[in-house]
Amino acid sequence: MPRVMAVSFERYGRLYYLDPGDHEYSVGDRVLVPTESGPEVAECVWAPEWVSEDGFSELPVCAGPAGPEHLERDATNRRRRAEAKLAAKKLIKRNQLPMKVMAVDFIDSGIDFDQLVVIYFTAPHRVDFRMLVSELARTLHARIDLRQIGSRDAARLVGGLGNCGRDLCCATFLKDFEPVSLRMAKVQDLPPNPLKISGACGRLMCCLKYEHPLYADFARTAPAVGEQVALEDGDGVVIGHQVPADSVVIRMSANGATRSCSLAAACGARQLFASRATAGEVPRPPRKGRMRRRRSGGEED
Repeated sequence: MPRVMAVSFERYGRLYYLDPGDHEYSVGDRVLVPTESGPEVAECVWAPEWVSEDGFSELPVCAGPAGPEHLERDATNRRRRAEAKLAAKKLIKRNQLPMKVMAVDFIDSGIDFDQLVVIYFTAPHRVDFRMLVSELARTLHARIDLRQIGSRDAARLVGGLGNCGRDLCCATFLKDFEPVSLRMAKVQDLPPNPLKISGACGRLMCCLKYEHPLYADFARTAPAVGEQVALEDGDGVVIGHQVPADSVVIRMSANGATRSCSLAAACGARQLFASRATAGEVPRPPRKGRMRRRRSGGEED
């Protein structure tokens, strides 16, 4: 069983899982995380624990605790990011470009560059920012990389609270965006109103994907709404599903009372009603006679 710890570069930001190695860390410790541009400072938000091997194999190893020189470098980079974001906003406003800066990343050194400023922005369409790049390079004295991102990536970078009151999934633990369709909302009996089932990014909420398999399995096994079932104390009709409680709501035919029944009992009641109907014990509803219309000539249809 491997040992796993979780770190975050920003407070309440996205979680990254690491192998603590032989060191012991506590919540709140500043540690070094290996990245493509070298070790970066992050905060430990989940102390090392022994976990099962599923999903935590071949994790990057933590580079150790952060020293004073690493903390000073991290503070300098944070200040440079704030300065670059302010300068980018001023130049975008001066050039009247339809762009919105979402996040800025500053890398002080690399293999083929000395300083690199990566600016993530959103725009309704493609933007000609060649003049903006040259002005930013002269202002910040660094190499500039402008990257246009979508609404979901913007919500991941900015963060925030969802409709549930918790931090956004994309900003904490969600790594990849999976497709979410309106059919998933219909299966869960949610209103097809985009304002009620959309997240902070304006797209359908990612949590619809989490609960969809549960609702799909329930729908395959549970009696459909309107289906007749036979209980021990009488017959009834299914009028609703309670998927989180793994039960169905049945209205009794005798007195019109409603009751909640477990899924296993409801499936058994459906089979009992089907067997009774096959044996002819259930009276069939009366068939309506065919209406005949008389033609003007007196003939019948």
